[in-house]
Amino acid sequence: MALSEEQVLGALGKIVDPDLGRDVVSLGMIKDLRVTPQGQVGFTFELTTPACPVRDRFKTQAEEIVGSLAGVSDVQVKMTANVRPSFRQQAAEILPGVKQTIAVASGKGGVGKSTVAVNLAAALGQSGASVGLLDADIYGPSVPAMTGTQEQPRLVEVPGAEGKTERKLVPLEAYGLKLMSIGFLAGSDQAMVWRGPMVSRAIQQLMSDVHWGDLDYLVIDLPPGTGDASLTIAQSVPLSGVAIVATPQDLALDIAVKALQMFRSLNVTPLGLVENMSWYTCPSCGHEHHLFGHGGAERAAQRLGVPFLGAIPLDQEIREEADHGAPVVTSRPNSTAATAFRELASQVAAKTSIQSFRRLPVINVR
Repeated sequence: MALSEEQVLGALGKIVDPDLGRDVVSLGMIKDLRVTPQGQVGFTFELTTPACPVRDRFKTQAEEIVGSLAGVSDVQVKMTANVRPSFRQQAAEILPGVKQTIAVASGKGGVGKSTVAVNLAAALGQSGASVGLLDADIYGPSVPAMTGTQEQPRLVEVPGAEGKTERKLVPLEAYGLKLMSIGFLAGSDQAMVWRGPMVSRAIQQLMSDVHWGDLDYLVIDLPPGTGDASLTIAQSVPLSGVAIVATPQDLALDIAVKALQMFRSLNVTPLGLVENMSWYTCPSCGHEHHLFGHGGAERAAQRLGVPFLGAIPLDQEIREEADHGAPVVTSRPNSTAATAFRELASQVAAKTSIQSFRRLPVINVR
């Protein structure tokens, strides 16, 4: 008896997405299925993100399961990805071409939040996603220096509502990322002596007056703390979620928890906690030192009921590459730090994919 498409789909239905808890067939991940009379099977396996942490495992499982069916002579699996838009973003007028908006925040300064944001965006871009990076830190913009970009954005005419044209800024590009920062407009050495309302207005303009185009992810580097900028972003943009960056010591974690609770109160989904400067490896003896403690963010995440997204080392290479205007994931892709950032990107991408499928209402209990 000739092999049928139903038999192939039935076999592939045994593969279950570990994050979504459903089989890949019912999730619509199997596309363009072809079965020839000679037993040749080909199909496209469409992931929900190019940074899927189980991409290789899915491909191996699909090849083995289909290859074990009677009558199959050859299996060709094409792996692709299509980022699903956040259900919050679908109904939003702001940032219409952006599918997922990911905020990176911290309770206090000096924990490496901007470093994490830049490398997270670069790692997502390396996976094949189209990514933008918005520097929303008005008082201390870091993206221009960390990406080695100091140009002035140009204005262009783009189609607007009702057939009219609008003048918008074009993001600068570096390392495959679309970039925008107040530092590009005012100059990296210019102090922004602004009160809260001016900061809020500037952030809104960096989103609405910029032609971002079509993006899978827009990573937003928020200023530290729980001030006007973070509040404006949370209330103006339908964020897919927020990743909170902290260092391992108790004081930094206590302040990071306050930032997480603020976003919870604004109905922004916490994607999880990131422990930066988690360990230091001595270049002479190779011994691992925990200068600021270790595991504090993971324990705090368990206590708060949020995911732990990963740990980033205290590595001289990260600092050197940032000073040279390059993300370490791009300039030193085989380093321990780059591997840690790529694993972080996979975790963040997986969490936003879950949010896209679980369209549950948010209920505020006060």
